[in-house]
Amino acid sequence: MPESFVYITCASTGEAEAIGAVLVERRLAACANILPGMRSLYWWRGKVERGEEAVLIVKTRTELVDELTAAVKAVHSYEVPCVVALPLTGGNPDFLKWIRDETGGA
Repeated sequence: MPESFVYITCASTGEAEAIGAVLVERRLAACANILPGMRSLYWWRGKVERGEEAVLIVKTRTELVDELTAAVKAVHSYEVPCVVALPLTGGNPDFLKWIRDETGGA
């Protein structure tokens, strides 16, 4: 399948909404879902950190992942934002077509 979900972590729901809007308005993503209230534990600069974050999941064409990643990095508050693509291997053909249609694909 030529579609992917992209998982992005954000410092807040506001940041997730702002990034999601950039991606959808530029047609780099057909849709952005925001999941608030994530608790995170992670290594950063040699120590374990804890924090509240929001998850942003966007639906896009796989061929747009590099451009989408660059757009996220340009506006994200993190020095090293989490942006990872998960290729879709199946699903509702009508939904997958909708992702392609809304991101300029055929």
